Amino acid sequence: MSGFPTTADGLTRLGAGMLPGVLGLEFTNVTPGLVEARVALDQRHLAPNGYLHAATVVAIADTACGYGCMASLPDGGEGFTTIELKANFLGTQTEGSIACRATLVHGGRTTQIWDAIVSDEASDRTLALFRCTQLVLRRDTGRTNR
Repeated sequence: MSGFPTTADGLTRLGAGMLPGVLGLEFTNVTPGLVEARVALDQRHLAPNGYLHAATVVAIADTACGYGCMASLPDGGEGFTTIELKANFLGTQTEGSIACRATLVHGGRTTQIWDAIVSDEASDRTLALFRCTQLVLRRDTGRTNR
């Protein structure tokens, strides 16, 4: 994707004013096939029951994987769309910060598969395992899928 940021600060700025910015996602590392991010937790990240909202966990993992996909598009790739995601929740927390480490598992011509681990930043205790599949978008070549 042309013009896509390739630095952690650039990724953090990319989400400003959108869901990643609203949730306070901060990117700490970006290299080919790897994106790391964190969120300092506060009231907006919790569910009404007082525990970490599942959507907060999915948002950090999905955003890290999506930004990683954009930074790792193959030649001819113009963008992506998520075609499947799955999260397994193993724990929760109510304060401190959470971290996410997203890694490229498969970087094909038409799809990418990313895994992410969301953890308590202080203790490194795993809170969730996440996997998503991204469809690489390309410019129309005049062919149809009929």
